[in-house]
Amino acid sequence: MNASDSSSPFTIAGPEPPVGPPLLGALLRMALERVQRAMLASLHEHGFDDIDIPQLRVLQYPGPDNMRPSELAARLQISKQSLNYKLGELERLGYLERAHDPDDQRSRRILLTPRGHAIVPVIRDAVRQTELEWEAALGSDRVEELRAILIELGTLEPARVPA
Repeated sequence: MNASDSSSPFTIAGPEPPVGPPLLGALLRMALERVQRAMLASLHEHGFDDIDIPQLRVLQYPGPDNMRPSELAARLQISKQSLNYKLGELERLGYLERAHDPDDQRSRRILLTPRGHAIVPVIRDAVRQTELEWEAALGSDRVEELRAILIELGTLEPARVPA
């Protein structure tokens, strides 16, 4: 199936696609967005309707519990200021608190509250359900192959491309 195929989900109106079919990065993002929508819908169904996608990103696997804000900002590749804004929102909503680091009183640690811990199984169940839907559509062998490929891609060292 190609981008100009009328049965493709990537059909772009007009005679020719201006940029061509989606590359792997866009396809990975689209799959991630589908998983995020499933997580968010499940959270809202379970009464956590004050969470949005940017806040969910802060809470994503493996979660921020017991991390320093600077470590989390680096992992999320966002500024410390942006993260602190999101942490403040999540703190006001009762999902986490920021406490002094017992090992370094100048630093802080992010700690999930009971409400913050309560969303973890809801999120994981939503992702498991999405995986089951993908298995039903694609077959378990293909989903396991996808999982293995993604694990491998996640551990590859970035290649240096000569200039």
